[in-house]
Amino acid sequence: MEQTRAAALASMALTPVDVLVIGGGITGAGIARDAALRGFRTALVDKSDFGAGTSSHSSRLIHGGIRYLEQGAFRLVFEASHERRVLLRIAPHLVRPLAFLFPVYRGGRIPAWKLRAGMWLYDLLSSFRNVRWHRWLSAKNVRRVEPGLRERGLVGAALYYDAQADDARLVIATVRSAMRAGTLAANYVETTALLKPDGRVRGAVVRDVLTGETATIRANVVVNATGPWSDTLRRLDDPDAEPIMRLTKGAHVTVPRKRVANEHAVTLLSQIDGRVMFVLPWGDLAYIGTTDTDADSSPDALRVTGADVTYLLRSANAAFPDAHLGSNDVVSAWVGLRPLLRQDHGSPSQVTREHRVLESPHGLISIVGGKLTTYRVMARDVVDRVARRLHELDGRPLAPRAPTDRQPLPGGEAAELEVLVEAARARGATEATARHLVANYGSEAAAVLNLVDRDRPLGTPIARGRPEIWAEITYAVERELAVRVQDVLIRRLHLFYETPDHAKAVTPKVSARMQQLLGWDDTRLAEELRDYFQVVERGRVRA
Repeated sequence: MEQTRAAALASMALTPVDVLVIGGGITGAGIARDAALRGFRTALVDKSDFGAGTSSHSSRLIHGGIRYLEQGAFRLVFEASHERRVLLRIAPHLVRPLAFLFPVYRGGRIPAWKLRAGMWLYDLLSSFRNVRWHRWLSAKNVRRVEPGLRERGLVGAALYYDAQADDARLVIATVRSAMRAGTLAANYVETTALLKPDGRVRGAVVRDVLTGETATIRANVVVNATGPWSDTLRRLDDPDAEPIMRLTKGAHVTVPRKRVANEHAVTLLSQIDGRVMFVLPWGDLAYIGTTDTDADSSPDALRVTGADVTYLLRSANAAFPDAHLGSNDVVSAWVGLRPLLRQDHGSPSQVTREHRVLESPHGLISIVGGKLTTYRVMARDVVDRVARRLHELDGRPLAPRAPTDRQPLPGGEAAELEVLVEAARARGATEATARHLVANYGSEAAAVLNLVDRDRPLGTPIARGRPEIWAEITYAVERELAVRVQDVLIRRLHLFYETPDHAKAVTPKVSARMQQLLGWDDTRLAEELRDYFQVVERGRVRA
């Protein structure tokens, strides 16, 4: 909540830190967690909410990257497959196994023999320790398990396994884990300048976006983990710094799942350009993604375009001919930027997803490239560099690597999720609400229900027919660092994406509840309502 955030910011400004991490997406959160677990005094800031950028606008997949096999990126696939196992273990409520069908058609870009060979290689690179080994299905069996798929020319399909994640909540869980280890974390804190008292980057001047107040944070090491904004921050260090990013845009749309009628996640080759894309289940919705085009606008001005929507719907309709999806079927859409290493040759889809740790002549450490699945490895590599710099600075021993692959994230302490569901039902939650709470909070679902025990009306639904309950608003504010209406409705509860009106009907009541919890005056309340409705308007899909 705001008091906790203000206290963290005040503490950062009062006492120097070992490492200041700028950028609170999944990579920055992972860096802060790793650094704090190694015993470093760590601060984490983001100019918006944690995870508000690329990290909450992904394809929501934790995957080895079957399509990277075509590019020969075997090391990346091996690394990502290992990380998929780690995340399934430390956050089983937020990262869940998912069965995929990859159909093959006569005359398609990828013939059956090539896909079958690729699937064996995919299993091999995961050390045959994926959720399950792949299987090959005949055309007849494909029609039985996924009857809505296009039949004409169907040869068969691979049935394989990857994982799906709640990307936004994975960020919040990682930040909270970092805070448990001692990290000082504050969202809505913008970096306006870097401190270089001796020619080396030694901290930052920051501005509290919510109050307008400025502060100075002194740090031995500063890490740039701002993703698509990396080049912007690098220019605060060196105005003449050459750009190192190639930003590509990935858009997604959600539609009612009954329109597509997909039983599985489906990997397909777009009939438009042959790109690998997905149709993925998300409760009673399906989401379709992703585009992969070079970005033509700044990260702050990114929008889903009519061309994006047309491409995605046409591709899905070609794969599911009875869907007949049109722009009126789109419930919501999102678009994110992939902060990839600059590579001027090749199509956006061919740009490497490898990551790199860079250090400027003035000591600013930047992490660029990478992908959601491998964020923990990216964080480890950065903190290895930080540890060496701190050792050189004051001679402290090199700290051993932190057990980030073994320590569960908050809510991930119990792997038997069905037991948690039954426990929630035994406490009076409906089946839908119990499953929703466990999927979002894992073992911490009990803490949400504790709020209901103290105030029974908090157990009622926020929106009619939905599983979310009012206790979650309190929990988001008190435990999950939410300080704005959009934090709750977009990234903590996803009502923005999952309701046809983007939660506009419940926004006044949610805002009023947050006003009570956070002590807003009427001016702040009006600002919150205005800003949220502006986000809704910007998010409207225009075909």
